Amino acid sequence: MRRRLQSARPSSALRRSAFRPALTAVLPPMALTLALGLWGIRRQNSMWGDEAVTYELAQRSVLHIWRTAQHIDLVHALYYTLMHGLFGLFGEGLLTLRLPSVLAMSVAAAGVAVLGLRLAGLRAGLLAGTVFPLIPQVQQYTQEGRSYAMVCALATWSTLLLLAAASGRSRRWWAGYAVVMLTACLLHEFAVLLLPAHGVTLVVSRVERRVLRGWTKAAGCVLGGTLPLVAHSARQSGQVAWIGFPDPVQLLGLAAMALVGVWCARHLLQGGRGTVPLPTLALPILLLPGLLLLLLSPVKPLFVDRYVLYSTVGFALLLGAGLDRAWGPRTPTWPRWPAWLAVTAVVAALVPVSVHLRTPESRRDDVIAIGRAVRQAAEPGDGLLYLPGRRRVWTQARPRDTRNLTDLALAQDPVASDTLSGTELPARDITARMRAFARIVVVHDREGEPLDMSPEGRAKRRTLDRYFHECGTTTVEGARITVHARGRTPCSPFTG
Repeated sequence: MRRRLQSARPSSALRRSAFRPALTAVLPPMALTLALGLWGIRRQNSMWGDEAVTYELAQRSVLHIWRTAQHIDLVHALYYTLMHGLFGLFGEGLLTLRLPSVLAMSVAAAGVAVLGLRLAGLRAGLLAGTVFPLIPQVQQYTQEGRSYAMVCALATWSTLLLLAAASGRSRRWWAGYAVVMLTACLLHEFAVLLLPAHGVTLVVSRVERRVLRGWTKAAGCVLGGTLPLVAHSARQSGQVAWIGFPDPVQLLGLAAMALVGVWCARHLLQGGRGTVPLPTLALPILLLPGLLLLLLSPVKPLFVDRYVLYSTVGFALLLGAGLDRAWGPRTPTWPRWPAWLAVTAVVAALVPVSVHLRTPESRRDDVIAIGRAVRQAAEPGDGLLYLPGRRRVWTQARPRDTRNLTDLALAQDPVASDTLSGTELPARDITARMRAFARIVVVHDREGEPLDMSPEGRAKRRTLDRYFHECGTTTVEGARITVHARGRTPCSPFTG
């Protein structure tokens, strides 16, 4: 018995000695991510449209969530179900809406740090984990009530499981890898684009055949589990019809990250440790998912940076390892002072960006401000119209803002119809209802957006132009609120 105890002591001591560097690398990035996520998490009590959809759907029953998903947003159905459970436990509110993303991104930062530690050493892991939460896209989606932070965390830890499976011989690692990857894909199907990046990493690293066989089986399971979601969500492709060719600003940011990543990789290729060198792992994660979406753009534009947010993991790893190399002994190919001068300049430039991301203006719209503007512009008994009808979601987060108004086009409310914004009456019925009201408050898209060319949309505009005159318009973040009066009805003072 004494011999067993004595032999166990060195083993436990070794585990503790290995555990300390992991804590040193992991805790500061997690704490930084948590601090940045909690800083201004309420965004001055604002909520943008996509978050409003999460907020509204998560309050429905699980049955209604999945019924709605048969018509629209199937790709987010699992996330809405998860948020429904959290709302039931902790109540509805901005903190409950956004805290899961903050915590998920903290877990992702920990994963980045562990990846850096494993592939390039303690300091590289610490620096990579610290770089990760400073990236503007990461800061943005750390504070959003959407699934992207959770997908990013799962993608990061699936990469860690990939390394464990590649270096070990237990099938449990491959099973864990498949489960985590599949969960990420079910939260958002574009997580599947991480699979080609992992495959390229293994091929370029020239791993053993047994590793390739294990990955192929695991990837096949992930694809098999994801294909039903892809097949059914393809029928809802109309909901991504708004995506155009990538915005030049997004392309510029993507190109800048790619160039920095490639430049770091060139200087790190000789510094790999273990079965898989860091550049061989990080570069495909950084480049491939976004590139695959960009290559689809001429056929079907689908590139949105948040869909491949997990590619920032590759960038953080490369930059963290690059900074670690710059911190080390000076070399002819990697002078120290330009690197640290560039880091200082970038951190200084990030300060105003970080401040802006915590304001309502940083998002496309603000549904709370829109609802408030409708309430201020309206009088009890006024009619209410949405142009287009799908903008009804803007006021669903705070029903009290429209409680004293009559929705003139609504045939069936969103919950009863299992839709996001309800169903509308036929065009002729909308016209008849509009003519029965002396005043109508209209919620429009912002200037420059395409007009609603549906029969209902044309009927609304035609009736307003023929029978009503405009009393005034107020513009809020992402929308216009206009009051119309019928015939010779005088305009009361417009307070919008």
